[in-house]
Amino acid sequence: MEARAGAIDDSVVLINGAWAHRFVSANGSRFHVVEAGSGPLVLFLHGFPEFWWAWHKQLRAVADAGFRAVAVDMRGYGATDKPPRGYDGYTLAADVAGLIRALGERDAALVGGGYGGMIAWTTAAFHPRMVRHLVVSGAAHPLRLRSALVTDPRGQSASATPVLKFQIPRYEHIVTRNDAAMVGHYLREWGGPHWVGSPDFADYERKCRTAMQIPQAAFCALESYRWAFRSVLRLHGYRFVKLLQQPITTPTLQLHGALDRAVLPRTAQGSSRYVTARYEWRLLDGVGHFPHIEVPELFTGAVVEWLKA
Repeated sequence: MEARAGAIDDSVVLINGAWAHRFVSANGSRFHVVEAGSGPLVLFLHGFPEFWWAWHKQLRAVADAGFRAVAVDMRGYGATDKPPRGYDGYTLAADVAGLIRALGERDAALVGGGYGGMIAWTTAAFHPRMVRHLVVSGAAHPLRLRSALVTDPRGQSASATPVLKFQIPRYEHIVTRNDAAMVGHYLREWGGPHWVGSPDFADYERKCRTAMQIPQAAFCALESYRWAFRSVLRLHGYRFVKLLQQPITTPTLQLHGALDRAVLPRTAQGSSRYVTARYEWRLLDGVGHFPHIEVPELFTGAVVEWLKA
């Protein structure tokens, strides 16, 4: 896992375990998915700077609870295709809807963390009949985040400084410099101190740094953040905001780390105003931006309980 970027390819994310790897075509691209169990579909959407491995502690446990658990490498990440375009909110939500159909299902429960949580919110707004349950962690509703960036300059705006740097042309080369040392910086900056100081952190950091060095992965990862800012003053961005104003009619569980420095708890908690269905908010003490990997047993238990409620 310590190879130089030129020697790294998609195979580094094909990690063996109590699951099956396969590729499915959806929305014009080929996606790498990792699957365990059978039953109602639960689709896991990872965040930045992660890949499908973010959910390795959930896959088997959720499968054992009677579900078909599927973690996906999002567009541009891991072993999934890395097209130069398609990182707008419309396409990313269509990717998820297409994946549900490609996996042979009519609907799915979505579990999204961070960037994946933003896409989960968007999918539930744009394709409500395809989202059976929604679980979001480390992510505010996109409209709530947009509002907080303006109204909370010393809070959420300051916390978004790393993402603002993504707008710099060719910043992906900084992200991958020195074996993607910047990825480790993001994980340490956004993670809770207990996890960052644990033995598990070093292995997780190493895997994420290696995955980000797959050719074009860093460029693709930053493109969705670039679109979010570029679209603000453009017509398709205005249309995107209008569509997001549709209320979320899916039962929604929002888990959030009390120490999250990427998306502040006060920002995320304001998401409830966009949900008209059953909604529950849980603040996790001592946890940062990555609850699924920081407190996996607590996180998995909450997800299974919500799906079975």
